[in-house]
Amino acid sequence: MELRKKLNEIVFGTDTFAGKLFDLILISFILISVFSVILDSVPSFHKKYREIFWIIEWFFTVTFTVEYFLRIFISEKPLKYITSFFGIVDLVSFIPTYLSLIISNTHYLLVIRVLRLLRIFRILKLLTFIKQGEIILLALKQSKNKIFVFLFTVVNLVVIIGAMMYVIEGEENGFTSIPKSIYWAIVTLTTVGYGDISPKTPIGQFLASVIMIIGYSIIAVPTGIVTSEITSISIKKKNLKICPKCHYKDYEKDSKYCRKCGEKLQNLSTLQKL
Repeated sequence: MELRKKLNEIVFGTDTFAGKLFDLILISFILISVFSVILDSVPSFHKKYREIFWIIEWFFTVTFTVEYFLRIFISEKPLKYITSFFGIVDLVSFIPTYLSLIISNTHYLLVIRVLRLLRIFRILKLLTFIKQGEIILLALKQSKNKIFVFLFTVVNLVVIIGAMMYVIEGEENGFTSIPKSIYWAIVTLTTVGYGDISPKTPIGQFLASVIMIIGYSIIAVPTGIVTSEITSISIKKKNLKICPKCHYKDYEKDSKYCRKCGEKLQNLSTLQKL
């Protein structure tokens, strides 16, 4: 039990020298393994250093596998770790190598290990960045209905425009079907412009010009929706009052004391700074 507790402090903690050293070694291993997978995808390197890449890959796979099961063993709540974001990422970081024994080339999916570098925020005490990330996720969640309506409108628009271009340009100009015309409409509306299909008739070119102009205005819509929600959440958090004793959150601006325990309320933003 004493050994298990000590290992828990090293593996999950960052306050001790051993804990910081463990995390720094882990991050180094992750960087080397990801870099190795990327280089292995280059044909010239793969042909020349194939055996070295194979040894490196299996070394880190076995290491990360042992580390994963070690985390489960020393965790106070194993199931909580397994189902957590980092637990899932840790598991997926070595599974592709074992899958490559059955399905070829799946080991290149090991680049997902780069997600494990998110632990650097915890190591360097950059929790403020994680909180800001939570605000963005919350903003996306709250604006999902507006974004859905926006995307639904865009889908209808590209279908109509695609059908129009199919009728205007026809097969002789590369618009061989409505699905292909819809593909062109999406590429044009998003201002990507691959150029593999282009209108040749004056009417088609005029319609394409209109779509390009619309595309610039459409791009700003989802950005505005999310930005508005982020601003709204930030204002609410700034004005949100919380009880320092029982942590009950009071949403009434005029409230001075907690409804549950009677403790004097404080602004959440003030407590976060402390």
